[in-house]
Amino acid sequence: MAGLRPGRVVLGVSGGIAAYKACSVLRLLVEDGHEVRVVPTPAALRFVGEATWAALSRQPVTTDVWTDVHEVPHVSIGRSADLVVVAPATADLLARAAHGLADDLLTSTLLTAGCPVLMVPAMHTEMWRHPATRANVATLRERGVVVLEPAVGRLTGADSGPGRLPEPETIAAAARRLLSRGPAPADLAGRRVVISAGGTREPLDPVRYLGNRSSGRQGVALATSAVARGAGVTLVAAAMDVEPPAGVEIVRVETALELREAVLAAAGGADAVVMAAAVADFRPATVSPFKIKKDREAAADDGGAATSGVETFGAGEVAGAAGDPAGDAPTVRLVRNPDVLAELSARRPREQVVVGFAAETGDAEGDVLDHARRKFARKGCDLLVVNDVSGGRVFGERRTQVVLLRPDGSLTEVPEGTKEDVSDAVWDEVVKLLPPARGGRNDQGTAQRSDR
Repeated sequence: MAGLRPGRVVLGVSGGIAAYKACSVLRLLVEDGHEVRVVPTPAALRFVGEATWAALSRQPVTTDVWTDVHEVPHVSIGRSADLVVVAPATADLLARAAHGLADDLLTSTLLTAGCPVLMVPAMHTEMWRHPATRANVATLRERGVVVLEPAVGRLTGADSGPGRLPEPETIAAAARRLLSRGPAPADLAGRRVVISAGGTREPLDPVRYLGNRSSGRQGVALATSAVARGAGVTLVAAAMDVEPPAGVEIVRVETALELREAVLAAAGGADAVVMAAAVADFRPATVSPFKIKKDREAAADDGGAATSGVETFGAGEVAGAAGDPAGDAPTVRLVRNPDVLAELSARRPREQVVVGFAAETGDAEGDVLDHARRKFARKGCDLLVVNDVSGGRVFGERRTQVVLLRPDGSLTEVPEGTKEDVSDAVWDEVVKLLPPARGGRNDQGTAQRSDR
């Protein structure tokens, strides 16, 4: 991976059926240029054999503390690692790690590792939800271990639910983050946040829509970062080109009205709401129940169900375009959508932090920041993240550059970086604005706000 220094990674594999997916994780880490040492538990070898791990890693595989004793593997492997990843981490492995047991090479390695540790649980839903497992996960997180939330999906047999191993790409991305930046601070632990992502789509007819350009990458990056920092996350997802991260509650929406309803419902009791979605400002006044025909001949071929766009949209909604002698091109009347960000800002509880995003271009009336400041004044939120999208830049890209605007007029220019980098910068600002967590000050020592 460009820009990431190759490191020494220990891939621990415990005995669950998801062990086969660890082969893909191993391949991705090796392709990134890392030296990966696989440490399987005896139970893991029942699912994937030692020869497979050795072939994929191109490194020797150590399966017990008695092999190569002169190298003291139960100490040396953990000491020399830049990162330890355990995928899958079964309920048994989590329990043994939480209680400091060292009854095999993998748990011994975990006790001697002075580097970041990433645990990726996979188990049946009942096991994941059991109070003992939840307590073990909480204990590990308190010690600084990064524990990914499992994905929701098909499990062994016909069962389905939370407990599925996240996809290998998700695990590899988390590993890259830890290798490049170290563990995220747990400064959102116990907090609940709502994030909107993607672009809304406003239907014109059964096959067409008006939409805003958005891949959803920034919203997904915000959700991923928030989970890593300990938050419970609800992601209100409009149309996106990327998959949502594991471990978040997903609410699917399509239109701006659906997004408004979902965000307002989820925002109740949330500590922070981040509106990263591209929400359409306008929608068609009327939605045609039939496909709007391109010309009268095509409409006639359909049996006269709609002789022109006029009938399908209703009187006055569609007419022949000016200057079009055939009168075939429809004109669509638009109505304004609710301003969800402004409504959130007006309705929020005093302690809630609201963050908006502004995709702006300059014009004759001002540059990007001029327009962003005017928007900030109208919206009433706590922080505005400003993107310069002139020429279509940023959309769908993995890298971006933003400016963070605050109500007092101050700003912070976040240098160009990944959307994960921008997400961390946004959450850093949100943490400063949050009131102290229940029972004391927050992790940043931020005092109670008095600005509203």
